[in-house]
Amino acid sequence: MFLSWSLYKQVAQQPDLANRWIQIKSSFQNPALWFAFLLMLLNWGLEAFKWQLLLGPLERLSFTNAFKSVLAGCSITMLTPNRVGEYGGRILYVKEENRLSAIPLTILGSVSQLFITVLMGTLGLIYLKYFSPDAQLFNSLPAYTEDILLYISTSAAVFLILIYLRVGLLVRLLKNIKWLKNILAHIVLLNTFSRKQLLRILFLSFLRYMVFILQFIILLQIMQVQISFFTCFRSLTVFYLVMAVAPTIGFTELPLRAAASLEILQIYSNNLIGIQAASLGIWIINLVIPAIIGSLLIFGIKILKDK
Repeated sequence: MFLSWSLYKQVAQQPDLANRWIQIKSSFQNPALWFAFLLMLLNWGLEAFKWQLLLGPLERLSFTNAFKSVLAGCSITMLTPNRVGEYGGRILYVKEENRLSAIPLTILGSVSQLFITVLMGTLGLIYLKYFSPDAQLFNSLPAYTEDILLYISTSAAVFLILIYLRVGLLVRLLKNIKWLKNILAHIVLLNTFSRKQLLRILFLSFLRYMVFILQFIILLQIMQVQISFFTCFRSLTVFYLVMAVAPTIGFTELPLRAAASLEILQIYSNNLIGIQAASLGIWIINLVIPAIIGSLLIFGIKILKDK
């Protein structure tokens, strides 16, 4: 109930909402919009499959329950900073005795997705700085800001991939710290993942990322934002990098999304309402609708438990 109210207030308070909504409604007849909705199912289907693989060493979870689990997690993330609370929803579909041990598995999946986002965003920044003929995005920034951004994002990407691919070594090193003994009982499962399994999970994260990009490009085209595919792609890598590192709470991130997408994409198009409408649309499709479905699943579980 609180989630639904929060989402309603967040959408209702947006400037130019009437114009954005008119543009979104006018796109309902466009088949490409429904393709974007189908991509939402692919997005969360990939995440469900990834969650199945992550839980493999702990317990077997059907794809249906894995799908419900990630949607339930999505509803909780809308109420937590930077979506760190997804575990709170996912545990409802994990056996009670395995819930603590599932926490590091969730974190491992999040690290894989974050690495892909940071890596692609870093490559986008490199292209904009050194190869793009129109690096106007950096022109509005103070001197040396672009270098600082590149150093930070590159360092973060290297750090994340080292942590991710050497997670077994990290577990073995932590075994030497006595006061972590109780925690180690729950993270030792991370040592069971082979390099092949980790790369497979990383590949699924990459596929999800490509779905995000494709959805946004489709919505921009629907809203008549005339930007070439490649320009859209490289700009959106920077957009998702900003969204990954900016401190937000799920149901209040819409203003930041709108501002970031506008700041980055208005360099290539003056259709500002279209850019904002696409940003609102992608937020509704990828976050609001799954969160509402997830909250209904959680509510249904509560009713069953009460009975």
